[in-house]
Formats: sequence, structure tokens, C-alpha cells
Amino acid sequence: PAITLNDGIIECMIVEGSFNGDLFASFVSDLVLKMRPFPAPNSVIVMDNCAIHKVDGIRDIIESR
Repeated sequence: PAITLNDGIIECMIVEGSFNGDLFASFVSDLVLKMRPFPAPNSVIVMDNCAIHKVDGIRDIIESR
């Protein structure tokens, strides 16, 4: 899930099995629709060093919003 400081969970995707880059890209595409421009609340995405967080296109999805 994507969690905010004020609103709690704002996006969640549950799948059978494990996540891959394509599923994560779909999740992020849905998530950015609920985000706001910086510096408003819900304007920053924090990800760790997980491999699916680095697939091609993720940064473009986020920055295009």
C-alpha cells in the first residue's frame, strides 16, 4: 500500500504471488492520480532500494504527474 501521514492508506494493490515491475508500474500509475504537486500534502513518494522500484518508466510516471 501507499501510506500518507494524514490520510492513511491512499492506494493498495493485492495480487496472488509476487509483484513485478509491470505490476508496480500499474500501481504507481494509479497512485500518482491521488498525489498533488510539491510541496502540498501527498506530494512526495519515498521508495527503498527494491529492484521493482527501479524498472524503466517508474520515474517517468512519477515526474509526468
